[in-house]
Amino acid sequence: MRRSLLFLPGNSPVMLQNGAVLPADCLIMDLEDAVAPDQKDAARLLVSSALSSIDYSQEIIIRINPLDSDHWRQDLETVIPRAPDVIMSAKSCVETVRQVSSALTDLEKLHGIEVGSTRIIPLIETALGIEQAYDIATASERVVALFLGAEDLAADLRCLRTKQGREIFYSRSRLVMAARAAGIDAIDTPFTDVQDDEGLVDDATLARGLGFSGKAAISPRHLQAINEVFSPRPEAITYALEVMAALEAGKRAGKGAVSLHGKMIDAPIAARARQVLTEARELGLLVDDERSIK
Repeated sequence: MRRSLLFLPGNSPVMLQNGAVLPADCLIMDLEDAVAPDQKDAARLLVSSALSSIDYSQEIIIRINPLDSDHWRQDLETVIPRAPDVIMSAKSCVETVRQVSSALTDLEKLHGIEVGSTRIIPLIETALGIEQAYDIATASERVVALFLGAEDLAADLRCLRTKQGREIFYSRSRLVMAARAAGIDAIDTPFTDVQDDEGLVDDATLARGLGFSGKAAISPRHLQAINEVFSPRPEAITYALEVMAALEAGKRAGKGAVSLHGKMIDAPIAARARQVLTEARELGLLVDDERSIK
């Protein structure tokens, strides 16, 4: 699952080492914004070394530099031999995804890596990217999620970035719709006020309510709250178990329609219950008999 995705500066050996023990579902090793131009080479080598020497249990994502820079090809050439799980392409549009995918194919062949095994998460942070969201999501079979980058997007939109996020409501909704239509994950932008715990929870709750799969973080402090918001709650798991039990009982009794607590169980309710239980199983929140919660 991709509930929480933590950015780690690619030029910080301490952060790269500590990332292995942090409760993030995914680690984003950043070769772009977090690294000054004169430190790009050192950051690439440091990330490559970390991938070869540290046993990470999380999904590893490498954020490469934009395609209009002189760095992105060297980023890929340095890290792909270490077989990261995902490449995050900055300031993505349709052509960005296609170029990165083509480069990945060449490098996978060169290094004896299964072609297509390196996935892509486009970072959508421009007005063009938002308008092309579905086309970006379907530009390559490698794409497994869309990621909203609100800070650069706000600059491109020429609007003020606020904690309330009203200025990105349309962009959030558009990105989620495109991702779900393409059958992939949608990842929300980080909440940048590290000290505002209540604001983080509110922002993450809004994102989950819109349909996002998870949320990025720039601080380890935010990980626990994000994981909690994007995990099924005990009462939701209990209700899902009740729905499935009622459906099974109705099937055994030969009933065409089933109700629970006075409400008919229709197809969307059943589908949502199955979704909740699938998430609970992936997170280990159900005991072995899958009739009770851990």
